[in-house]
Amino acid sequence: MKWKMKNLSRLLVLLVVTLSLLLSACGDEESSTSADEMIPVSLQLKWVPQAQFAGYYVALENGYYEEEGLDVTIVPGGPDIVPEQQVANGSVDIGVNWVASLLAHQEEGFPLVQISQIFQTSGLVLVTNNNSGIESPADFAGRSVGNWMGGNEFEILALFDKYGLDPYSDLEFKSQGFTMDQFFTGDIEVASAMTYNEYQVVLAEGVSEDELTVFDMNDEGVAMLQDNLFVNKEWIEENKEVAAKFVRASIKGWQSAIDDQEAAVDAVMSYAEDGSTTRDHQVKMMEEVAKLIVPEGFDSSKIGTIDDEMFKQTADIALEFGVISEPADLNEAYTHEIMEMVLD
Repeated sequence: MKWKMKNLSRLLVLLVVTLSLLLSACGDEESSTSADEMIPVSLQLKWVPQAQFAGYYVALENGYYEEEGLDVTIVPGGPDIVPEQQVANGSVDIGVNWVASLLAHQEEGFPLVQISQIFQTSGLVLVTNNNSGIESPADFAGRSVGNWMGGNEFEILALFDKYGLDPYSDLEFKSQGFTMDQFFTGDIEVASAMTYNEYQVVLAEGVSEDELTVFDMNDEGVAMLQDNLFVNKEWIEENKEVAAKFVRASIKGWQSAIDDQEAAVDAVMSYAEDGSTTRDHQVKMMEEVAKLIVPEGFDSSKIGTIDDEMFKQTADIALEFGVISEPADLNEAYTHEIMEMVLD
């Protein structure tokens, strides 16, 4: 009897071990299958890693894309990268850029459509020193005004037009570098600045807000929409669910980034090149970017929605100043379909 009980015990132990190994193997197989089923999606940024794109990095770091079954790769941009070209030729799936740039490429025949609007207001301002004597854009006459050009100047041109100023005869409209050196040296009296970038550079140099006069494109009624998400029309026809999952996870990333801005900066800094920026600068950038994504009075649950009126204003300014030569077909330029799927 003892021999039988001893062997029965060994048999039970062997059975348990065998079952455990089988279950473990099944678990490994399921994990492998799950990993294999992750859908690859690539995002092309307009510029290098910085808090301007924090929501995407937070979504990546926090696993929000993975929760949607997506294997997302964020591709940094730069001065030689045109997101519209990258998306149109299939190098990446989704792009980030300003709406004016998208409109121009659409008119050139690029098969692109906007699916979400991340920045609800413009971050572009003009700054001048209080002692310049410039109190209104009407005072730009006879003065030097700078902009980076290359597609960034159209809100400024619209502002000139509003005040009846010819940029080629009434004032000196100068090309501005990507630093604020020309402003500090006085070579440019009125400089372009993004609220989340160049304006913070000026303040970081010890200039107080009280020493500056700021002209906000939103307040002046000439603002154009900026950071948006767009895709290839052919790609979206086969990937509407994928696009909706990406946008949903990205919006969740932006909501988290706005709620915990320190953690958002941590995520960005882990991808930024060493020495390319400072944490302090990215903290200020995140603070200002949050205001563009969720402006005062804006419902944060509507992050990513496209405002028809603001899109039309952007398209109208683009037409007036030659970004596009024909009125944009708004039915083709963007779609609410993906955001409706996200918010459903």
